[in-house]
Amino acid sequence: MQKQRSLLALIAVLFVAAIVILNQVEMRLGLDLQGGSQLTIQVRPSEDVRTITPEVMEAVQSVVRNRVDGLGVAEPIVQTVGDDRILVQLPGISDPEQAERVLGGTAQLDFRKEVRNPELNAEVNVRRQELSDLLLKQVNLEQEGNAEAIEANKAAIAQKQEQINELSGRLYERTGLTGKNLEYADPQPAQAGNLWNVGLEFDAEGGRLFADLTKELAGTGRTLGIFLDDRLISSPVVGAEFAETGITGGRAVIQGRFTAQEANDLAVQLRGGALPVPVEIVENRTVGATLGRDSIDRSIYAGIGGLVLVLIFMAVYYRLPGVIADIALTIYAVLTLASFALLGVTLTLPGIAGFILSIGMAVDANVLIFERTREELRSGKSLYRSVESGFYRAFSSILDSNVTTLIACGALFWFGAGLVRGFALTLAIGVLVSMFTAITCSRSLMFFAIGIDEFRKPELFCPDLTTVNKA
Repeated sequence: MQKQRSLLALIAVLFVAAIVILNQVEMRLGLDLQGGSQLTIQVRPSEDVRTITPEVMEAVQSVVRNRVDGLGVAEPIVQTVGDDRILVQLPGISDPEQAERVLGGTAQLDFRKEVRNPELNAEVNVRRQELSDLLLKQVNLEQEGNAEAIEANKAAIAQKQEQINELSGRLYERTGLTGKNLEYADPQPAQAGNLWNVGLEFDAEGGRLFADLTKELAGTGRTLGIFLDDRLISSPVVGAEFAETGITGGRAVIQGRFTAQEANDLAVQLRGGALPVPVEIVENRTVGATLGRDSIDRSIYAGIGGLVLVLIFMAVYYRLPGVIADIALTIYAVLTLASFALLGVTLTLPGIAGFILSIGMAVDANVLIFERTREELRSGKSLYRSVESGFYRAFSSILDSNVTTLIACGALFWFGAGLVRGFALTLAIGVLVSMFTAITCSRSLMFFAIGIDEFRKPELFCPDLTTVNKA
């Protein structure tokens, strides 16, 4: 009895903790329940890739999915639509423009070395100075609020930037060190101001190329050009102290005067890889909950109604064990939902289906136990022995059933994608929790009940026991 009381105390603690978690941690909902952003990406051919083949679409989809993962979106959907479009659904994204920037950018990064051309270098410096003047002028215009002058100055800035890019393309020479050599990229705060940099870490080949490149440029006055999408974003000078070995260690920093958001977006793009072909966001729209509030409410009412009917059936048909199963089932539901919240599971319609299916399996486990217990009572065993045998004999069937379900969940999660994985995850968590509540919770409550004189009556566990014994 002491052991049963200890287990019941543990279950009570877990139950209270689960309620606290449900009150403190907000449940994450999928696109069909809470809405989000939906983007349609059009894949375009290029000079190098003139035909969009299934292999090209697969490569683009892989890069897009990597970038979506970098955004930290739960349960996203990335799928091919037709021959040259990709549909991306992002549940709960509040800034669809950020998603468009991250998913649509090509992020082709390469490192180039400055060639010896004093005239061209001087022209670039002149254009840069002119660009700086325009940027300063832009700040003053925005303070004055002259909309027409602001737009005109923006156009001048864009034109000046294009001139610098064109001149820079001639001033710098490609070295073969590109974004394909990246292993990691992350945003880093700059030493001064509110600006941010992007830190890079190369693979072994990239680290060697970077060391050779910086060794060649060290102390010469020539700069290292860091280009993103053929645009010069940083041109640091390599100090003479690196003339013997170059900068080793395979690390570099892009100093592009980024904001925190821009640095994070660029890091996500670089980590996700460069797109093999140009893409264009042809549709970006915010979508509401697919099911709609009315449908969600009706689904919740249907679920509660079904659960109440099951609780009533268990109590009427199985008497005292049925009431105990109802208590265990309630504990199961609370523990499972708390597990979803704690593990960050995103609930979608298939996910809810997996949860409801696991409720059925939890009930099924109790039914197996109670039927075994009735068989033992009808064979003439004592109440204690019948309950003990009921759990012992039913355990192998419950274990086999749940293990095969977990194997199926594993296969669905491993090979499936999107909503299918959500269904597999919620079902697997529900099965694991149901095993705990059916074996531990129901068992402890049953033995605790038969330890009380008022409940130690075989007819409360098997209503037709007297008739059977008489026959």
